[in-house]
Amino acid sequence: MKELSLTTPIIGTFRTVDSQKKALKRLNIETVRDLLYHFPTRYSHMSEVTTIDTAKIGEIVTIYGIINNPKTGKTYTSKVPTASATLTDINNDSIKITWFNQVFIAKKLHNGQGVKLTGKISESKGAKTMVNPEFEMVANMPIDSHDSLFKNEDSVDTDFGYPIYRESRGITSKWIYHTIMKIISSGLLENIDDPIPQYIRDKYNLPTLATALVWIHAPKKQRDADAAKKRFAFEEIFFIQLRNQQRRKMHRKMHSYDLEIDQHKSQSFMDSFPFTPTDAQSSAIAAIIKDMTSEAPMTRLLEGDVGSGKTFVAAVAAHTAISNRPKKRLGVKKSFLKEKDQIAAEPILGKSILGAQKFGRMQVAYMAPTEVLATQLFENFVEYFAHTGIQIGLMTGGGCRKYPSKIPGESWTKISKPQLLKWVKNGEIPIVIGTHALIQKKVEFQDLALVIVDEQHRFGTKQRMNLTTKDHRLPHYLSMTATPIPRTLALTIYGDLDLSVIDQMPSGRKPVITNIVPPDPESRDAVYRDMRERLAEGRQGYVICPRINEPDPDKKSALQLKSVTSEAKRLATSEFKDYRVDIMHSKMKKDEKEEVMNRFYNHEIDILVSTSVVEVGVNVPNATSIIIEGAERFGLAQLHQLRGRVIRSNHQAYCYLFADAKTEKTMDRMKAIVEAKNGFELAEIDLSMRGAGDLAGVKQWGMSDLAMEAIKNIKMVEYARAEAKEIIENDEALENFPELKSIIDSSSYQVHFE
Repeated sequence: MKELSLTTPIIGTFRTVDSQKKALKRLNIETVRDLLYHFPTRYSHMSEVTTIDTAKIGEIVTIYGIINNPKTGKTYTSKVPTASATLTDINNDSIKITWFNQVFIAKKLHNGQGVKLTGKISESKGAKTMVNPEFEMVANMPIDSHDSLFKNEDSVDTDFGYPIYRESRGITSKWIYHTIMKIISSGLLENIDDPIPQYIRDKYNLPTLATALVWIHAPKKQRDADAAKKRFAFEEIFFIQLRNQQRRKMHRKMHSYDLEIDQHKSQSFMDSFPFTPTDAQSSAIAAIIKDMTSEAPMTRLLEGDVGSGKTFVAAVAAHTAISNRPKKRLGVKKSFLKEKDQIAAEPILGKSILGAQKFGRMQVAYMAPTEVLATQLFENFVEYFAHTGIQIGLMTGGGCRKYPSKIPGESWTKISKPQLLKWVKNGEIPIVIGTHALIQKKVEFQDLALVIVDEQHRFGTKQRMNLTTKDHRLPHYLSMTATPIPRTLALTIYGDLDLSVIDQMPSGRKPVITNIVPPDPESRDAVYRDMRERLAEGRQGYVICPRINEPDPDKKSALQLKSVTSEAKRLATSEFKDYRVDIMHSKMKKDEKEEVMNRFYNHEIDILVSTSVVEVGVNVPNATSIIIEGAERFGLAQLHQLRGRVIRSNHQAYCYLFADAKTEKTMDRMKAIVEAKNGFELAEIDLSMRGAGDLAGVKQWGMSDLAMEAIKNIKMVEYARAEAKEIIENDEALENFPELKSIIDSSSYQVHFE
């Protein structure tokens, strides 16, 4: 084997067949470094040995037993080659074992062979099964699961157990393990550079990179594995924090619109609303106004639970931006920026960054992820700004609108896109609300002072960046999300943003009553009776289904879940035959969805049967009941968002979770959504219960499972943040840390965390 480096490709260096090459691509493993950083998900500890009767469905366990009837075969439909056998444990209980694409296993095993199997317990036709478990032949069997287990002389450190890796069809955990062992034994780690400075490793008692790689893939003791996990978790969070701090320092060098704010104007606008802001809303508004008086552009994340009043805060921010003017003449002088910073700033500020500038009215761009939400925001702003005379534009793929209308009796009027673009460019329309249509090249602003992005996690990095670079100078930036995020995650992911949290609900808002409904006919009928009572009172409701259509009837193994189309037909002819039932789902065209939502908003529909497409931004205050079918199939954060559709008024709201909770873990998740007082509490529960990689939105953030586990430790996050901040304050370009600079400049960390 040729000499290895971290950049050596796996394919071509190690023997791989076509199925393995495809599997490596699916796992995003190309180089030696990628494979070394493909960490075990767990280890097959001896203490976790169980028997078949005590093994729970969905759990990964280790079982000792005797193999019977090993054979090869093929699956009925797709003809995938299989190896199968039956395992009988010490209690004479049996379980069927199947290995896909591994027929060689059947040839290795024989009747009466003692084995140790490690894998996930699943269920098929009412019986427990194991699919693709790791197996190890053993010469002797334990008397029971509590006795000391005899070692196989050929095994490696059987006392601790083998590492178990995330697999993909064509690549087994065992192949990954043995290939990593070849890399480690090659001597590659002897001269590997460690990017974490030694003084930081010493301060937090972290092993070197070489030691940590050995300990995480081939630990002899539990404390070695724990030390390696700690090091790699710290490393990833530290790298993210470095990139964030670097971006934050660069960002604060840019000039924005430092407004001379008249507090009386803002207060007068707030007084026009028929309610008193909560303390949390007032605190967020004060922080935003303070940010907008600074030359440095605001970068703030407004995090608020469903129905907490973020749109009101956004309206006050927009009013503040357009009703005030800059403190002084704004011209960026070259002396303000170092030469290298000028180069970095030019794509954002433009090359004409010298001299004075005259300003018209300040402008605001408010971007929403869907046409439905953008239209609702436009209508809300029309109501909020009705007494001000301020013009508001709406720009979506479905058309453009302008408020106020010149036509008597109409609030707003439809206008052509070229006309709206003209008025936006000359500053005549100060507030523009829209979808991603706002970031098209044709959209030009005169003086864009504030950008607001609602449900920011729904936009891609380039979309958000394009909107904030619309003007010749950087606008203030307010990002909003209704998905509550645990504090440790916010500190890590949004480290370059200031955070405001609205953790109070408006006065008079009643907590939603949430019930877990068992799947029996009597319980279901009781829910329908409750909903009919509220419909008779003039209220409306949602029914959420996991799928759009029924599965293909020929596919006998298809999951039998409620579908939008069939459930709507059933409800319209039975339970709600006296009411108006309609549907909405993601495969409908934009104008169809908007038409349905408008009819629902105007109470031309009583029951809306939908998929989770209504999860974000749908605001129908008269809807007070929601049924969620197959609730166990949704994440906690998604369930909370769906439940939030009925917390839009002071009427008592009800949420019914129809859940087929077969496991204790699923039942615990359902109980959490019932018991959590708010979304922030639920987010913490979600993080602790579901663990690595399962929190809503994690894949968008691109964090590893190890780092996701680490963010449960607030101290580690704070330490990594503090160390990164100190390094960037003293050495922004990382000139004294070449290894760190190489990693931070790589594509892996070029993520715009907003």
